[in-house]
Amino acid sequence: MKYRLLLLTLLLVLALAILSQPSPVTAAQSATADQDNPVKPSPESMARAKKLFGYDCTMCHGENGDGKGDLAGDFKTKPRDYTDPASLKEFTDAQLFTIIKDGKGDMPPEGKRAKPDDIWGLVNYVRSFAKK
Repeated sequence: MKYRLLLLTLLLVLALAILSQPSPVTAAQSATADQDNPVKPSPESMARAKKLFGYDCTMCHGENGDGKGDLAGDFKTKPRDYTDPASLKEFTDAQLFTIIKDGKGDMPPEGKRAKPDDIWGLVNYVRSFAKK
C-alpha cells in the first residue's frame, strides 16, 4: 500500500512539474504590431493557404478575394475586395495575422482551428490577390 501511495505521489509531482513549465512561444505563435511575417511565400505554403482559404474564407470573401462570396450580402459590413491593392494598404502583416486569428466583426476567428504558420500563410495568400 505504501509503495502505491509513494508511486502515485511521485507521478503527481512529475505531472505538476511538467504542466507548470511555460511552453515556448515561437515567432509564428504571436504577432506584435511591427512583426514581419516569418512565413515566406513558397509554392507549398501558398497551396496550403489556398486550401484553407477555400474551406474557411471563400464563402464570404469570394474565391478570388473580391469580397463577393455567397454569404457576403448577409453582413452589415461588406468583405473587402482584396484584388484592389488599396484595400490592405493600411494593414501590416501582423495586423492581418491578428484579424485572421481573433476574428473581427462578423468574421469568426481562425485561432483555434489553424496553426500560426497557416495563419501567416493566409496573410501571404490574401496579399497575393492584389498582385494578380
